[in-house]
Amino acid sequence: MNAIPSELTRFYTFILFLTVLTHPIAASQELLKGFTATPDSSVTSFQPLLSDSVGNYSLGFVRVNRAQLALAVIHVPSKEQVWVAGQGVLARWSSRTSLSFNGSLVISDPHTGVFWSSNTNGDRVRLSDTSNLLIESASDSGGGGSILWESFNFPDNTLMENQNFTSAMTLVSSNGLYSMKLGPDFIGFYARFAGNSDPGLLYFQHNPMEAKARIMNGAGPIRVVLSPNGFLGMYQNGTAPVDVQPFSSFQQVGTGNRRVRLEPDGNLIGYYWARSSWLIDFKQVSDPCDLPSSCGPYGLCQRGKGCSCLDNRKSYTSGRCVTRETRISGDDLCRKKFNVLRRIGVELPNKEIMNYTIMNSFEKCENACHEKCTCWGAVYSNSSGFCYTIDYPIQTLVEVLDDTKMGYFKVLEGAGKDNTTTGLWVGLGLLCGLILLILGAGGVVLYKKESRGVKGYVDEDGVKSGVGPYKNLGSASFKSIELSGR
Repeated sequence: MNAIPSELTRFYTFILFLTVLTHPIAASQELLKGFTATPDSSVTSFQPLLSDSVGNYSLGFVRVNRAQLALAVIHVPSKEQVWVAGQGVLARWSSRTSLSFNGSLVISDPHTGVFWSSNTNGDRVRLSDTSNLLIESASDSGGGGSILWESFNFPDNTLMENQNFTSAMTLVSSNGLYSMKLGPDFIGFYARFAGNSDPGLLYFQHNPMEAKARIMNGAGPIRVVLSPNGFLGMYQNGTAPVDVQPFSSFQQVGTGNRRVRLEPDGNLIGYYWARSSWLIDFKQVSDPCDLPSSCGPYGLCQRGKGCSCLDNRKSYTSGRCVTRETRISGDDLCRKKFNVLRRIGVELPNKEIMNYTIMNSFEKCENACHEKCTCWGAVYSNSSGFCYTIDYPIQTLVEVLDDTKMGYFKVLEGAGKDNTTTGLWVGLGLLCGLILLILGAGGVVLYKKESRGVKGYVDEDGVKSGVGPYKNLGSASFKSIELSGR
């Protein structure tokens, strides 16, 4: 008689087990002292740990390259990452790695120790409806506690609505090459190519229009805020913006959540959530040719047309002009062999904010770079005499229909070649050599059989001539190219 209840108990236990597997428990809306979580080995992408009150944003473990994890806040409907702890600090995806809250949020494992910590002494952790991760103290009166720490003060590559971006903060693109910082009266965008010192090369600068208000010296630092009304505003000591950059949906009601992100190409892009996808609403740099490396190293950007290569004997069909990324700094160029590439009709995308020296000839500008160990190239304007030297590996240049603007560039020997390509050319060379050997042997046989042969070509005037050396017939063109040894 007792067998039937026992079997039913096992059956219902099995059903409950399947339910837990197929319907995981929802993430908590609050973490209290004593909380601990470890990565689940069955999770392939994201493991939620904490959710906001409406389910739009979630904090959890993001699996990176299968074996590592990052603690991040994601937008749940799109799975887009909007914040990451420690700007890229990665721990192992292992049961020995843990996230704990003992007043501080801490990622650690027994072998390495602490990867990241909020360094706080709070009582609870929660996630706001705008994706702001908050560590708060408890309130004795039963009301809301005070905020001790917030993720909005430590942005990664994204700014959300009403998030204050100050001069103490930095946005960094996901590839680590580009950053956004505030100057005393401008928004600056910087590139970190080899040889750049911190913060890097200033490649774009936005200054306020100051139509209705002005930035006052000594009146305090500026800040930037993404408004829910659809604009990026610059402020200084007050609620009235000193500058407004309107988005396409400026002052449109009901466009959904907004964010701006510093992208891997160095552009700041604004988005709004349209129920099923993020739509582009704003671009800080409207023309790709004004970005520092839109066509990659040794690329040539043609406005309205796309990309090609500085050396137009190389094809851009592969999406780049060199197959190996060049990372050399210091005086290494003095100890490396390089060829020289010259191109007419080019200029730098950021020449308006670059330093220059006035020289009276392209040759002097070129020589100044040629003898400098840290100089990778120079761009010269024959009309103004401006000489811009490039102290970082060559990135993208802009094509202009002006043959008074000339460029000189150093190209390391072997740049743009990989083992596969080299092996292919070696194989083709051996094949051609074999064919020539066979043809040569046949030629000898034919020569012995023939009593006369062709000794040369004769022109219409009876003058004997032959095939002479190659001549650069395009030297007068604004698209001319010259390669020479050092």
